Amino acid sequence: MNLRKLLMASALLLAFLPWDAFAVKEIRIGVIYPLSGNFAAVGRQIRAGTELAAEIANNVMDLEMTMAKNKGIKSMGGARIKLIYKDHEANPTLGADLAKKLILDDKVHGLMGSYHSSVTKTISAVAEQYGVPMINGTSTSPALTKRGFKWFWRTTPHDKWFTKDLFELIKGLHEGKVRGVGAVSKSDLGKISAACEKTEWGSHVCSLIKGFAGEYGMELRKSMLYSAKSADLSSEVRSLKNSRPDAMLFAAYTSDAILMMKTLKAQKVYAKLIWGQNAGFQKPEFVKALGGATIGVLTRTVFLPKVVEIKPIAGVVNKMYRERAGVDFNGASARAFTGVQTWVHVLESAGSTSPAAIQSAAKRLHISGDELVVPWAGIKFASTGEEIGQNTLGSGLVGQYQKQSDGSIALEIVYPFDLASADMIYPLPSF
Repeated sequence: MNLRKLLMASALLLAFLPWDAFAVKEIRIGVIYPLSGNFAAVGRQIRAGTELAAEIANNVMDLEMTMAKNKGIKSMGGARIKLIYKDHEANPTLGADLAKKLILDDKVHGLMGSYHSSVTKTISAVAEQYGVPMINGTSTSPALTKRGFKWFWRTTPHDKWFTKDLFELIKGLHEGKVRGVGAVSKSDLGKISAACEKTEWGSHVCSLIKGFAGEYGMELRKSMLYSAKSADLSSEVRSLKNSRPDAMLFAAYTSDAILMMKTLKAQKVYAKLIWGQNAGFQKPEFVKALGGATIGVLTRTVFLPKVVEIKPIAGVVNKMYRERAGVDFNGASARAFTGVQTWVHVLESAGSTSPAAIQSAAKRLHISGDELVVPWAGIKFASTGEEIGQNTLGSGLVGQYQKQSDGSIALEIVYPFDLASADMIYPLPSF
């Protein structure tokens, strides 16, 4: 009789466990990023970040991260994370096709990607159509979390937050709050011009700049959109020069960012402040191609090597990443790492690969900032309001290229003011 009761109790217990808690040995995540062409370098760096995160999750490591303690997804019997990579080649249509193949042919349990906001837009639409969860860590168009999607979550702050950071920095310059710089009058720093690539992402950035210029009492003298991957930006630079701004703001991927800076130098165009909306302005190729011409240039980001001075876990994981990739984490690769980390936490909480269980787990997710390599307060997704699925605990940095004691050029933190790692260079040196 006792044996019968024991068997009945065991059967009841198993009945209430997720159906796949012990059946699943491998959790397949489709990862769609640009891995060839003009974006091959950033794609390699992003891939290295995701691979490192999966390696940590699938093994036990001496790290102060929950995902480093369980050797797989503990709630699913140690099921391992398998990342299946696809190359979208910066093509939104191709990205959508790849998402369908991953869902229908590879039977993935979820998706990640995809750096370019325009591609993330089409991939997430496919995920929504098929009811497949997608976590985005690296795309920053504000519109992505304003569609009311049920299967899309974004960990990174978006361009509205990042652009506001720049205007807060300028406000700080006016108020004398910037480390190493006295108060700067609005008459000396009050006129701005902007040039952004004509894509989903760039168009949003330019519209945000226009809005914040009015809010912060800045005079927007010029705002233009230009064709991405341009062969020549001479006319755009002439237009910027003729607007005579105090500050020039850009949204450009790597090749355009380099060409823009070279053209500014060739035409001897000067501004007291130059800021780039991450992307091409934070890639290793940017400094490699331009050298000393980058000194004083600002870029928004979410990760700089200087972060390791305030976050020990960032230093440990960044060292592991550098051994793998040959470079430090940057904003894209650190956020890609965090995207996989988020997937691990969601799956652990879900205890199942069923979409409904994952959706429920994402809604209640809260990762402490102490576990992250990025300097955020944590990860918690909005489930109501205008930005459903947006992490509400993220934040950005503004970095400035400065010469180091060994003669190299690296980014120093200049905003937020309480995290500043060096005095800000202002005004910008002439080329």
